[in-house]
Amino acid sequence: MYADETGNLAYEGAGQNGNPAYFGIGTVVFEADHGEALFRGLRLRVDVAQSDSHFAKGFHAVNDSTETRTAMFDLISDLAPRFDTTFLYKPNAYQGVRERGEMWLYQYAWELHFKTISQQVTKVGDRLVVIVASFGTRKRAAAARKAWEQVCSEFAPNQREIVFRSWDAPSSFGIQVADYGLWAVQRQLERGNCHWYEQAVKPTLQSCFRPWGPWQ
Repeated sequence: MYADETGNLAYEGAGQNGNPAYFGIGTVVFEADHGEALFRGLRLRVDVAQSDSHFAKGFHAVNDSTETRTAMFDLISDLAPRFDTTFLYKPNAYQGVRERGEMWLYQYAWELHFKTISQQVTKVGDRLVVIVASFGTRKRAAAARKAWEQVCSEFAPNQREIVFRSWDAPSSFGIQVADYGLWAVQRQLERGNCHWYEQAVKPTLQSCFRPWGPWQ
């Protein structure tokens, strides 16, 4: 399981003047040995880097060119991993929730997502390796790691082994796939016009949980 986040944790101005209305957590799951998928991701990265001198840190949907996005989504469509997302609509957050602070929001989103999806993608006796994108400044990264470890400890399914690691996104093709999936789902939610979502993410998107709405 590879995990990433999208949006930001700020409540002020959420959904206005280009500020994200949602904060989202997303995961992509490859079953068992997925070495071929990782190799194909590396090969695509090398191919793109040969023609794009600015492509130095791997795939990142919000920054990549249309040509690069198309190539990446074509590969994702072919690999067909499982996607799951959880989006919290910040404008609907109660005042009491806002007062708990931004990192509480981060941990809560991760908790809602992990406790359900970890059950669905494992069975008794399985080992689930959870690789999460590192997050924010050094101080925030430490707080995020504490949140991840607490959630993985408290909500791990019974009789499963959970192995948690935090990696920088440029080092992990799996995290980059999760980033692309999240980007496409968020674009679809906020704009409703993402053809890449329809092509490459929707066919294997198992959940898009929005406990704070909107539900239309």
